[in-house]
Amino acid sequence: MIRYALVCDSAHEFESWFASSASFEDQAKRGFVTCPVCNSPKVERAIMAPSVARSDLGPKGTGRVMEAPAAAAATSAPAPVVLISEKEQAFRDMVAALHRHVSENAEHVGKRFADEALKIHHGEADQRPIYGEATPDDARMLHEEGVEFLPLPRLPGSGN
Repeated sequence: MIRYALVCDSAHEFESWFASSASFEDQAKRGFVTCPVCNSPKVERAIMAPSVARSDLGPKGTGRVMEAPAAAAATSAPAPVVLISEKEQAFRDMVAALHRHVSENAEHVGKRFADEALKIHHGEADQRPIYGEATPDDARMLHEEGVEFLPLPRLPGSGN
């Protein structure tokens, strides 16, 4: 993996990792590398300092750390890289809020969702809000029966 310092045409600086130099070139050419600040696809590699062995660590194997020079302590840490935009974060927050609302206000019936929804629809069970799991075949059957239902979007991060 290669870490590149990048800069967009608006002079926003950020870093990203790539499998190889060719991988960066290919992704940049296809417009897949964008600035996390302004979303500009016009991104180039910035000038980077080479990686230099640290002299503030003790001899190999000792586990001892020598005192770092004061100048090194005065340098600030690089700014964090934004992985998702504000819009994406707001969307994730809304999906999470929707899941919280459903779990707080409806009964979880698990894999029995299709059976329970059908019973409620036909008046064989009390009218109440429910949620659970349904297969594509179950969903098709419920739709054909005229049962109103909505799929919930997956929670961010689940299934990754």
